[in-house]
Amino acid sequence: MRLIGFAGWSGSGKTTLVTAVLPVLIARGWRISTIKHAHHGFDLDQEGKDSWRHRAAGASEVLIASETRWAIMHELRGAPEPELEALLAHLSPVDLVIVEGFKRSAYPKIEVHRPALGKPPLYPEDPNIVAVASDSPLTTRLPLLPLDRPEAIADFIMALK
Repeated sequence: MRLIGFAGWSGSGKTTLVTAVLPVLIARGWRISTIKHAHHGFDLDQEGKDSWRHRAAGASEVLIASETRWAIMHELRGAPEPELEALLAHLSPVDLVIVEGFKRSAYPKIEVHRPALGKPPLYPEDPNIVAVASDSPLTTRLPLLPLDRPEAIADFIMALK
């Protein structure tokens, strides 16, 4: 399965870039899935709903299905957070998986870097970064992609082997 990630400091615009590149790739005929890492607890369920009550009662997994979508929630219940590779195994086959987060995992990434944030670039320390998307000129040996041109970033992704 082809995989590309977007890495960068909080506030750099990773999610904004992913949501701009995604429709470009889809319009070009690619089927895409995404994985987003959250650094904090999150919940997709609503307290009091039947599925929430199933989880609260101790179910390890709860699958919710309707005529328009299905979702599965897996409770770790103290188990270690799964690695990216284990999560990828749960996805259906697609042309590309876009990952936001899991920056310590070894997979190809595009760094989203905005010098105005005052944070150092990640690419000098991460050999898995294959390009940098920025709103400013940078001196780097890596391809420099224009942050405001999702079509150019989609072209780069499609050309990766």
